[in-house]
Amino acid sequence: MSVATAVSIPTLPAGDAKIPAIGLGTSNLGGSKVRGEGVATALKLGYRHIDTAWKYGSERDVGEGIRASGVPRGEIFLCTKVSHEYLRAADFARSVDESLENLGVDYVDLLLVHWPNKEIPLEETMAALAKAKRDGLTRHIGVANFNIALLDEAIAHCPEPLVNLQGEGHPYIDTTRIVEACRQRGLVFTAYCPLGRGRLFDDPVLGAIAKAKGRTLAQIALRWLIQRGNIAPIPRSSHPGRLAENLDVFSFTLSDDEMARIGTLKRADGRIANPPGRAPTWD
Repeated sequence: MSVATAVSIPTLPAGDAKIPAIGLGTSNLGGSKVRGEGVATALKLGYRHIDTAWKYGSERDVGEGIRASGVPRGEIFLCTKVSHEYLRAADFARSVDESLENLGVDYVDLLLVHWPNKEIPLEETMAALAKAKRDGLTRHIGVANFNIALLDEAIAHCPEPLVNLQGEGHPYIDTTRIVEACRQRGLVFTAYCPLGRGRLFDDPVLGAIAKAKGRTLAQIALRWLIQRGNIAPIPRSSHPGRLAENLDVFSFTLSDDEMARIGTLKRADGRIANPPGRAPTWD
């Protein structure tokens, strides 16, 4: 039995959006051929949530992978992002048009502001984001890499409801406050770098739990995120075996003790994506 038929991927509700509880990240996934084939393979295996961004340079490959997969466009939850350089209204609109052209689609399911930009009024950016939704270029909208204060400012300035906050999320950083803030505001938290870009793979606590469960370390780290609720991790891989393993995280659970042990792994130097001058003060 294939993973696509064996695994039923739940969705997380946010407003009128239903976001698949796990997805495929495409940042730094490899060369063009690798990215396209990885997306196609993931979709054939059963993934339905694909994450990209203008900044990644992967949109054309993602579009090619979608078309090569044979999976109908309407079954795919596709997310892209507008980079911080293009948050002025006119630049924003051009960036969205370019992303849709790159992807070869008429709309995306989720459009995010990729990073905040203190040089551009957030009110202008949120108006441009809402306009993209009203023009039918995206079904849902949100932000990425915002702290709680910026999230609340974005919500206050946006004429359309936000459904998603994307941010770094794995056991080495404490996302308790931001995930709870999303839950209280009716947003889903999408966790990028859920495997710490490989930094988790030598962790003895995760390794011991994986051995006891007869699972991979990656499956344990992903399950920990999913089991906390309201979190959709987007691990990246182009390897068919690892893609299948990462998807197979809904057929087991972690005990309260195992969840708590993983929760103690957070550390001060755990954050990976923290560009100086652009990153906010993290919660």
